[in-house]
Amino acid sequence: MGGDLFDVIKPFLFGGISGCVATSVIQPIDTVKVQIQVIGETNAKGGPGALSTNPFQVAQRVIKHEGVRGLYKGLDAALLRQITYGTARLGLFRYLSDSHKAKHKRNLTFGEKALFSSFSGFVGCLVGNPADVSLVRCQRDSLLPPEQRRNYKHVGDALTRMVREEGILSLWRGSIPTICRAISMNMGMLTTYDQIKEMINEYTGTKDTMSTQVTASACAGVVCSTLSLPFDNAKTKLQGMKAGPDGKFPYKNIFDCMGRTVATEGITGLWIGLPTYIFRVSPHAITALLVQDFLHHTFTKKAH
Repeated sequence: MGGDLFDVIKPFLFGGISGCVATSVIQPIDTVKVQIQVIGETNAKGGPGALSTNPFQVAQRVIKHEGVRGLYKGLDAALLRQITYGTARLGLFRYLSDSHKAKHKRNLTFGEKALFSSFSGFVGCLVGNPADVSLVRCQRDSLLPPEQRRNYKHVGDALTRMVREEGILSLWRGSIPTICRAISMNMGMLTTYDQIKEMINEYTGTKDTMSTQVTASACAGVVCSTLSLPFDNAKTKLQGMKAGPDGKFPYKNIFDCMGRTVATEGITGLWIGLPTYIFRVSPHAITALLVQDFLHHTFTKKAH
């Protein structure tokens, strides 16, 4: 009975651990990515003092004004996000995949991988959105004028104040682009990873090796970055927006946000910061997938 319970819990436990390890590694890159998206939005509105979106200059500016700790701003929210979102999306996909393989005695088809990964991303983003909103707000706070900064002390303060000041539904602000991002991210990451591993293993006639896993995870990082960045861009803008003097928010919904982005920044504005985003997503994907596979193989061997 205990072994059966552990088999159910194991994918979710390993998914959460993998996500937290990967997030701790790439948090500075994620902070730079968010600030690039905000700077791109601000620069498009015109006005003096436009800031550079060069990732190295953005990082230097953060360190200059906030110290190295500024690159890790919102880490507590990011870890909470992985404990919720990461645990659900990685764990659910692996649980569904392993259960389906065991039942049908075969590998999943590409369509089945896409279905399971999309569903896992959808569920994960619903439970992880509150932490995601607080993370985005913490990361972009320094770019706001002093009088407009929220100055959250930590993730608990952010969540509490959002509910008190803006209502419970504010925790799910930007949830539509978050769902789109999660589905495209999970599909690009998990489907690509498993598919490429199977193709390489079939070609070489071997089981998973470290080089196979690294190659597959790197490819998955590029694919999911390209697919998900437009939604990530909209998510950042929607989750971080503040009401103007007239009480109205800058964007009505994801379609309005993406439409205005294209109108003011061009179609490439949807992919602003893509190199930084790939540099952020690929290490996260590689780390999370390798740690998950390591834990899975290690504890499976021990169990048998």
